[in-house]
Amino acid sequence: MNLHVAFGPQLCGDLATASTREWLVPDGLGGYAMGTVSGLATRRYHALLVVAGQTPAQRRVGLVALDPVITTTSTTSGVRLATHEWHDGTVAPRGYELLESFTLHDGLPVWRWRLGETVIERSLAMRHGTSCVAVVDTLIEGGPCTISVDALCTWRDAHGERGSGNGALRVESSSGGAVVESAYRLRGPNWTPRGEWWLGAHHREEAARGMAATEDLLHAGSFSAELARPGDCLEVVAWSGDLGSEPPPAREIIEAAGRRNAGLDVAADAFVVRTSTGPDVVAGYPWFGAWSRDTMISFDGLFLHTGRFGEGRDLLRNYAETLSEGMLANTCDGGAPQHNTADGTLWFLHAIDRHVTVTGDTDLAAELLPALREIYDWHVRGTRYGIGVDPADGLLRQGAPGEALTWMDARVDGVPITQRAGKAVDINALWCNGLAVLAQLSDRVGADGSPFATHRDRAVAAFRNRFPLSRHTASASASPSRFAANGGLAAPEDHALLQSVTAVGGTAPGLFDVVDPDDAALRPNALLAWSLPHAPMEPDAAAVRRIADALLTPLGPRSLAPTDPAFRPRHRGTMADRDRAYHQGTVWPWLIGPMADAMRVSGLPTEDIFTGLTEHLSEWGLGSVSETADGAAPHDATGCPFQAWSVAEFIRTCR
Repeated sequence: MNLHVAFGPQLCGDLATASTREWLVPDGLGGYAMGTVSGLATRRYHALLVVAGQTPAQRRVGLVALDPVITTTSTTSGVRLATHEWHDGTVAPRGYELLESFTLHDGLPVWRWRLGETVIERSLAMRHGTSCVAVVDTLIEGGPCTISVDALCTWRDAHGERGSGNGALRVESSSGGAVVESAYRLRGPNWTPRGEWWLGAHHREEAARGMAATEDLLHAGSFSAELARPGDCLEVVAWSGDLGSEPPPAREIIEAAGRRNAGLDVAADAFVVRTSTGPDVVAGYPWFGAWSRDTMISFDGLFLHTGRFGEGRDLLRNYAETLSEGMLANTCDGGAPQHNTADGTLWFLHAIDRHVTVTGDTDLAAELLPALREIYDWHVRGTRYGIGVDPADGLLRQGAPGEALTWMDARVDGVPITQRAGKAVDINALWCNGLAVLAQLSDRVGADGSPFATHRDRAVAAFRNRFPLSRHTASASASPSRFAANGGLAAPEDHALLQSVTAVGGTAPGLFDVVDPDDAALRPNALLAWSLPHAPMEPDAAAVRRIADALLTPLGPRSLAPTDPAFRPRHRGTMADRDRAYHQGTVWPWLIGPMADAMRVSGLPTEDIFTGLTEHLSEWGLGSVSETADGAAPHDATGCPFQAWSVAEFIRTCR
């Protein structure tokens, strides 16, 4: 999924528009360079060198910017080509007004500024597999001229800010440049130390998210060069890690990155990283690390559809090592592993099944089968957070006070917004799918899969009996369709949901979102009952069409129907505001995968449901798909501009 993007002076010169188009150049380790078309750093995460730590989530921001300043024979002072916004709202300098073009080709950004007859081009790339960024400023037309680039530096946690009052930033001279905080090194021509703080750089996206939005930047020094004729350039390299090493020249790094990217699916490649333990997946840029649920949902699109079979195999083996009491670790973003998801482990079973099915890797199936049997045993007898099989029907229930264990896991002040405790439809679709996986993998390696097959037959029968709305018509017609956890009636405002249940001749096609207690909220979770390879429900065009009609938007399905009283049309504001809306109507592009699969198996056309996402590739995170979008039109993108499962499911189902 490689996209060529080209913007001319009209878009580049519109700060409001050009500053919402973001580019990303990853380093293959979880670090990156990232910014906007205009050059304005709208996020605390925008910088030229962001360095991954022990895990991809433990990132630090180093080199923030290299601001070019051009002096020509017709100018009496330098013309600044950078763009910054300050705490008082001032935008200065305004280099975006001189942008002639911005292009993104094979994932690499290129800017061109025009100053009369003088044209300066900037290219940027990272050296894959190392924390190293290369920047080249080239004279394309005109000249002669002098160029200097001001190195704006910090060294801080990616999720925070650093001010001049937080202590001096240590900058030491080195061959060809400087070393900052003994953490990263700068190399280029004619280094001149500076050492003054630029105060009050403002990040408008952080302000919009209710976060701290101002930081100070150290002008550590400047590089300079004379550009006598077209083709002359100034090259700067910045890197972390082994500071005694000498990376190749910047132009060689950029050329190598172009060759590498030309043979890749760049959008998918951004998320596959190499850590100290092996391959992993960054859930989203710029702030997420690795999350098992996201990784396993993304597995098919990122690894199997891109031919990364060996890396995928290694990843599955490594994740199996995180199993504890039958549960896959959810994330280590907070430091220690957390085992607090009801579905991550079930998606793990799905990923293994897809890997073995596509590659025929029965050796891996045999190796992991004992661990997979332990997953089954723990789920049957019960594991953490009330996750366990109900012996009465063989279905999986989950839930514990203060926990949100499905993918709809947002909490505010420790209180789940969409707890979905009980027997959730997606969890049990995955459970039925997983039981089939256990049975088939056992048979593949010569083991007895019949106990799993027997359990699946029982669970599928219970699923088909418990979840269809039509089987609950009598109780639904006597009360609102959402039932309180204690078995009583929900609030009268939920009558709109009752109408959706009883809309068609006293019944409605579709499934409950949760049973025991019953919740008929119209959400996309039921799609898994038809979309998974070993889905528990027979194709049902009417039920899938009902979901599509209520939830499908140009960027994918909403997380809740707009007719629901709990629907929130905008995913905006403070973190608490956004978390309250996260799964209450916000659009999730990753769900285009289950939607497409459910529609296809039900005989519904899908040719046109990808149009909006295809056009979205040039609207926000360039060449990628966002994490979320507003539930109401025009469905402006929100969350991470670059999200793994959004990209992976688009790749998997659009091709």
